[in-house]
Amino acid sequence: MSGQVNTNIWLEMLRFPLQGRSQKPRQQGLTMVIDKGLGLGGLKDLLMTAGDYIDFIKLGFGTPALYSGTLLEEKISLTKSFGVDIYPGGTFLEIAVLQNKLLEYIRTAGRIGFTAIEVSDGTIEMSPEVRASAISEARNLGLKVLTEVGKKIPGNKVSVAGYIEQIKQDLAQGACQVIVEGRESGKNAGIYDSEGKFIQNEMEELLEAVDCSRLLWEAPLKNQQQELILSFGPNVNLGNIPPPEVLALEALRVGLRGDTLYPVYKSQSSS
Repeated sequence: MSGQVNTNIWLEMLRFPLQGRSQKPRQQGLTMVIDKGLGLGGLKDLLMTAGDYIDFIKLGFGTPALYSGTLLEEKISLTKSFGVDIYPGGTFLEIAVLQNKLLEYIRTAGRIGFTAIEVSDGTIEMSPEVRASAISEARNLGLKVLTEVGKKIPGNKVSVAGYIEQIKQDLAQGACQVIVEGRESGKNAGIYDSEGKFIQNEMEELLEAVDCSRLLWEAPLKNQQQELILSFGPNVNLGNIPPPEVLALEALRVGLRGDTLYPVYKSQSSS
């Protein structure tokens, strides 16, 4: 269903102030939505309204274990019918690692229809060998692999050098994107401070060493989304977007909100 965009009367008259937004299927400008428990009706409404602007849906935390089997399969099938990838959150995989069920977990995810897997160690410690094994097994099953760097617990903060090393390893082993930790709150995690602002020196150090196009920034807060779009353009990869905020984010991406329209206006006014 995704990609079948009907003619919009407004776009016959006006153009988006921020040009260059990529269309699906796309490799850049990815939007990942966090689903913390949408019912089937809510999910269908989301996909019908905003499916063209969603690339991944993450069933957050361990919520896949809390649905009935039938409902979970229906959610997966519905999401895929709109051309959207769907995967369980990384904490769920970490539980499988703790219980020595990693390979069974990945195979089960593939068998019931998930199209991707997140490999993270945001809460636990995971050896490089286990992480590499998870990436390899998922890829062998035809699943897309998103890995995540960063810790969820502030006291376990990872150095930027550690981020860089892990990102390069994950990409070399076949991850399609590496998620930069931001949590659901967007505060006091990864390279965000307690107010949800970027720690600038850490961000700059990271970007000097890593291709931004391979990063997916968890950015649930509008000020984070705005800064990333203004810094990297409408096709920056953004994640942990709440379902009700998908269209609002897309409006930011193309300059339909004052926050991203004003810089365009100022640029045009000064030229």
